[in-house]
Amino acid sequence: MKTFNVALTIAGSDSGGCAGIQADLKTFSSLGVFGTSAITSITAQNTVGVNEVIAIDSNMVRAQIKAVLDDFDVRAIKTGMLLTPENVIAIKELHKENIPLIIDPVMVSTSGNSLIFDKTIEAIKQHLFPIATIITPNLDEASILLSRKIITTLDMTKAAKDFIDLYGVNAVLIKGGHLDSEDNTNCIDVLLTKDSNEPIFLESQRIITKNSHGTGCTLSSAIAGYIALGYDLIESVKMAKDYITNAIYFAKDINLGHGHGAVNHFFNPKKLNIIETNK
Repeated sequence: MKTFNVALTIAGSDSGGCAGIQADLKTFSSLGVFGTSAITSITAQNTVGVNEVIAIDSNMVRAQIKAVLDDFDVRAIKTGMLLTPENVIAIKELHKENIPLIIDPVMVSTSGNSLIFDKTIEAIKQHLFPIATIITPNLDEASILLSRKIITTLDMTKAAKDFIDLYGVNAVLIKGGHLDSEDNTNCIDVLLTKDSNEPIFLESQRIITKNSHGTGCTLSSAIAGYIALGYDLIESVKMAKDYITNAIYFAKDINLGHGHGAVNHFFNPKKLNIIETNK
């Protein structure tokens, strides 16, 4: 029997189409992955900022997740904006151990708006970090989660180790896009897994652009997409890093809205991948 590689995103809706569910589904599609979704919240936002946020009832979030998992052969799940502790609990209770789980701990929007409740942060640490295949905090999110400032690559390396040692995380990718390097020409991300004491430094050229809205969502969903296609974790992270770098590059000269625009998810789109299955 023929089918598609399927991934699930559990996140908030961005009415501007740059981040959240919209960015995740664009990313899945561009990689040749069939995207499914569970919406945790609705935001009224654009490239300038977030004007309003309304949480979806946690019972409805749970129903969406269950509906997808009951019917589809989901090969990877990514989470984004979860907003409430109840949504975190729903994910933990419905998650199947054989499905890789990519946690993007979305806390602050590109425009600086808070996208999470404090009690939700603690719930994510307690319930999702131990079952995550990988977490993908940026510098600000890592600083909030560890209650200290992370401003250098050495800080990033120590932080990655703390996520594994303190929270039982399987792997962590700390995104250094906002890191102020000496020459400010490169972006460095730090990848560390619990099976290795040696961090992997993923470096790319810094691209000067205002179109950075949704980069975190896009990177984490690209990791999920590549895992859904059958690549291992480290391969998926490296390929996702290349994908987001290109998506940023091919949108750098685009004017979209009056603030931080989107990346170009479809700079090199793939057809939906078809596989044979016995299910």
